[in-house]
Amino acid sequence: MALTAAAYTNDAYDVTDLPSIVFGSIKLGLLESVAVLLFAFATRPLPEPAKMAVGGLILVAGLAAVSMLPGIWTRARTIEGIAGAAGIGLGATFVFLLVDVTILQSIGTYTNRWTAIGGSNWWYHPIWWMVGTFLPWMGAWALANQTARRGSASPVMAFVIALVFAVVIGAIAVSTGFPGAAWHLATFGVAFLPGVALAAAVASRV
Repeated sequence: MALTAAAYTNDAYDVTDLPSIVFGSIKLGLLESVAVLLFAFATRPLPEPAKMAVGGLILVAGLAAVSMLPGIWTRARTIEGIAGAAGIGLGATFVFLLVDVTILQSIGTYTNRWTAIGGSNWWYHPIWWMVGTFLPWMGAWALANQTARRGSASPVMAFVIALVFAVVIGAIAVSTGFPGAAWHLATFGVAFLPGVALAAAVASRV
């Protein structure tokens, strides 16, 4: 099993020393900040079909980076590397928070949509902390399960499986009238959460 306990790290896998976790958190947090900035300004002037296409590409790239890079960096094979990847994800959310409150919110990154939804531009930070930790955790788990079964990890395969699950879950949500579900990027983004969890579950079998 990929979750076999490990009380030590190996140079070949489960890289979870503190400098690696901190450096990984900084890299991922800055990457998240750039992705949010690109999404905000690249989609704002576009008409709806183009906005969906460009925003979708940025969203998919961001989801791939957040869910797969931490597990790649820690070379997750056991619970040690999986936990380290989740730690990178959590640390990255704090880096993003600092960039967000000092730069992004002050340069007009966000429209008034977020204020209208939550009453302020602060409400989404707790959500970001949870999602930003969950995605790397599940992604690293998928990579570890792949390694346990096949001897090596395939981040591309793991992410594609998660995408397929997300599309199916999103389509089911829309077709069954799930509250708030519609054919837009927000529904796909939310559907990716159970999608990556299912990808982690089946990674040991494909």
